[in-house]
Amino acid sequence: MSIELPKSRSLESNPSQDQLKQWVSEMPNAQLTEFGNYNVKARVTSRSAGSSFVITEDPSSTQKKPMSRADYAKAVEVQEAYIADKDMVVVEGYIGPENSPMRRPARVFIERSNSNIPAMQQQLYYPKDADWREEDALTVIYTPNCNPPEGSPDNRLVTIDLDNWVTRVFNIDYFGESKMGGLRMWMEWVFQQGALAMHSGAKVIPTPNGDRLALIVGLSGTGKTTTTFTRQNDSLPVQDDIVALVSGGAVYATENGCFAKTIGLDPADEPTIYGALTTPAGWLENVAVDPDGKVDFFDASHTANGRGTFPLADIPHFDPRKLGKADFLLILGRTDNIVPAVAKMSSKEQAIAYYMLGETTGTSAGGKQEEGKFMRVPGTNPFFMGHDYEQGNRLGEMIDSMDYDFGVYVLNTGRVGGAEDNPDSKKVRIPHTSAIVKAIAEDTIQWETDPDFGYLVASNVPGFDDPELLQPRKLYERLGREDDYARLVEQIKADRKAYMAQHDGLASGIVDTLG
Repeated sequence: MSIELPKSRSLESNPSQDQLKQWVSEMPNAQLTEFGNYNVKARVTSRSAGSSFVITEDPSSTQKKPMSRADYAKAVEVQEAYIADKDMVVVEGYIGPENSPMRRPARVFIERSNSNIPAMQQQLYYPKDADWREEDALTVIYTPNCNPPEGSPDNRLVTIDLDNWVTRVFNIDYFGESKMGGLRMWMEWVFQQGALAMHSGAKVIPTPNGDRLALIVGLSGTGKTTTTFTRQNDSLPVQDDIVALVSGGAVYATENGCFAKTIGLDPADEPTIYGALTTPAGWLENVAVDPDGKVDFFDASHTANGRGTFPLADIPHFDPRKLGKADFLLILGRTDNIVPAVAKMSSKEQAIAYYMLGETTGTSAGGKQEEGKFMRVPGTNPFFMGHDYEQGNRLGEMIDSMDYDFGVYVLNTGRVGGAEDNPDSKKVRIPHTSAIVKAIAEDTIQWETDPDFGYLVASNVPGFDDPELLQPRKLYERLGREDDYARLVEQIKADRKAYMAQHDGLASGIVDTLG
């Protein structure tokens, strides 16, 4: 059951994009670009994970930071007193298309002075219809300019009340808190329905043997959106961020648009995203724009986490109402050691293990506390509210429920042989990853068992020009670094086992697959 919205000085319900643009034009931090769209330079440039709390009297129920209901009540009082004197906007819609059993009403209620946020959110919701029910709505109450109670980390606050399906945001003007505010609650609800919500893109790839539906999981900045939108055999994207995987393997979409990272956005590499964000309909946030409105997607002086939204209707895409069952899962990570460009999991247990490892190097999307640091995030899903082992076990249940072969692969979108400052290291580039995805869909990769890790590595991928990226051992052997390779094998195995040992509750046999 959702809550009633707080009383405000005025309220505009579901304004048009044109009306929202008019209000945005009055914002001092908004600028009209050369493309006829607006860029807003926000104070906050990434998610505020350190300021986010789950409201509960039972801290053992979540791995996130807990807040008592007494402290939450104080925050609610502060926010609602603030709203009483403010002009507000509410945008209503759905998470999920019309035929999805995972469809849920949602809304964001926000200060009109930050109208770029509801404008961007409106592009991601499926439109409201006559069946939309306020009492079922996942609600985000968003005050970008209201200070939270004293003592809040970084003077920001995000409260997540799953009992009442409401998220409150204080003193944060980054759009991502609106988007994830609703989706985070939706993911918990989906889990309660017996399904698995995944931090995943989805695309449909035509092949000689029929269409193949790919799921692509990865932390922000690992290439999830790029991989989703890069085309193989005229493939079409369905979703760039969150999907539900249900028993039997069916997949359901969430958003009617895309929230894309813009740093380094190049029309040659990402023509679909570039084309959608460089029109009057696209919205930009924290992108570099000069005084004349010229946009520079390569300028990270304000942040490397520039973003933009656009509707799916503005690009070629596969109809999300017509999705079938997932054929394979790609787990993306950006590492720089001996992880190959692609590895195929040899068992369900190994698939769960690597899904739980969620290895990557953090990016600016997670703030300075994550950027450039090696991380492990189970399911590559930092928004899961329960215990991480529950994700792994649920993935195993979903795989067991499928009556067909569901392939799981790890893709390294970073480097092999060392970091960027190592002249002997090699970068896994977008064309490399694209060739791998095409070959997985067409089932044309030749595989052999890796003697150290037990997964399968590729001995040949059609259209892939560098065997040392497919089998990093060959790069280390050519460079005379066999001892380095052997040392890294033992170190990585030990580190992975030590990490996985902390996940009490995982089904048996999973940790053993790590060697």
